[in-house]
Amino acid sequence: MAHHRFHKMHGLGNDFVIFDAREHDLALSSDQARALADRHRGIGCDQLIVMRPSAKADFAMQIFNQDGGEVSACGNATRCVVALAGRDVVVETGAGLLRGQLGDGDVSVDMGLPGLDWDAIPLAYPMDTLHLPVGWEDLTDPAAVSMGNPHVVFFVPDAHAVALDRLGPIIEHDPLFPERVNVNVAHLADDGLHLRVWERGAGLTQACGTGACATAVAAIRRKLVSGPVAVHLPGGTLTIDWQPGGSVRMAGPATHVFSGEIDL
Repeated sequence: MAHHRFHKMHGLGNDFVIFDAREHDLALSSDQARALADRHRGIGCDQLIVMRPSAKADFAMQIFNQDGGEVSACGNATRCVVALAGRDVVVETGAGLLRGQLGDGDVSVDMGLPGLDWDAIPLAYPMDTLHLPVGWEDLTDPAAVSMGNPHVVFFVPDAHAVALDRLGPIIEHDPLFPERVNVNVAHLADDGLHLRVWERGAGLTQACGTGACATAVAAIRRKLVSGPVAVHLPGGTLTIDWQPGGSVRMAGPATHVFSGEIDL
């Protein structure tokens, strides 16, 4: 069997198994991805990443969720592959070309333009994405933003007091969201936004880069803050900058934990 080298990395505790298939091809099925992501029987991660050759960028990244399904965008993983590449690069993703820059102790990624129209999210029918006239129990008046994946953002008095493990899956699977949705609950404090995220297909995570971006965009659109804004997640802090009409920049740490080899 072929030995395949992998890297275990994390961005704010959002952890990844990364295979570099830029020079040696690697065919990976969703079943294999799910098995590798298993924390008890595999290596364990939130998402599994394969770096592949690209005709239009420095390299492409393929992203598998824990459940073996493929997704198009993951901001924390993008920071990790930029750190792994060791230089400023352009990465091809399902959500388009992302630019990554190595900073002093962190990595910033240009996450592209946020999708703000109802059909870009997507929602099941037209409505104002800045103030959706919907609610689930105490969670009401959300904003919707696409960062290459769908997000709904609730501003609440205390993000930590929300029963997100119970309400998250209900909102994720609501028919209003034909492709399901990531659920963000945030409150504003003196030091920035405090955020918890229920991730589509992954549940509660330590950090969600696209969620931080979506939440900052929603807060800036509602004139609660202006960029750049610190977004504090359970796993650490990201800095998000956005000016209306422009692309979203996200800066934060990318940590290499260990490298290893595995028989697939």
